[in-house]
This record gives sequence, C-alpha cells and structure tokens, in this order.
Amino acid sequence: MNTYGLNQEGYPDPTATQAVAAATKVEKKYLPLVYICSKYSGDTIANTEAAKRYSRFAVDQGAIPLAPHLLLPLYMKEETERELAMFMDMVFLGKVDQLWVFGDEASPGMKAEIAKAKKHHKTIRYFDNECRETFTEI
Repeated sequence: MNTYGLNQEGYPDPTATQAVAAATKVEKKYLPLVYICSKYSGDTIANTEAAKRYSRFAVDQGAIPLAPHLLLPLYMKEETERELAMFMDMVFLGKVDQLWVFGDEASPGMKAEIAKAKKHHKTIRYFDNECRETFTEI
C-alpha cells in the first residue's frame, strides 16, 4: 500500500507532502557540455596532466568537461588506432555545446577539432596554459 502523502492516521496531508518535496528537491540548473581541446601527442604524460587540469578548470567554471584524450588512450592505441580515435573525437565534438581550446599552439588534431567546431558554428573559447582566456585563436 502506498502511504506517500498520508499522515500517520492514513489521511491525506498535502502540506507535509509539499514540505517534504520542497526539502528534498535538488536544484537543477543547466551546465554546458564543453569539449576540452589540448595537445595529447608528444609528451603524453605532461599533456595528460595538463588536460586533467583544464578539465578541473571547466568544472570550476560551471561546465561539464569532455576530454576524449583522457578517455580514449585507456583502451585504444595511438600508434595504430589514431584515425578511429579522431573519428570518435569528431562524434563527441558534435554533441557538445562549446569547444574550449588550451595552449599556445595547436597540434594537427587540435586544428581538425577547431575546424569541425567552426563548421558547426560551435562556441569556441581560447585559453592559455594557465587557463586565462585569451580571445585569440591559436
């Protein structure tokens, strides 16, 4: 028997029901999904750490970061599956609200991601290595 909304005697109690619902309601707000675009190839250890820092920055800015170059290397090999990984990156990029570009120079992969974002009229934001917005394309 469903007793939700009933008092201890079994009678409807809308005031208490509304109070409980208000107290347990989680505030829902929109958080943009942002694609973290930064170098991976080259010094993959340092670049992975930088991508983690950039992702944390996005969280602190009220966004949901998506950094495929942190995820895909867990189960794919850069040397033999790069083309497939870049295809997957482009699929992910199509699902996000914005592209956030980090660093002072763009790798070929980053350039492809930026071009795709421009083609699909995504909002693109540029940041330096210290997460300061630069408003300048790299």
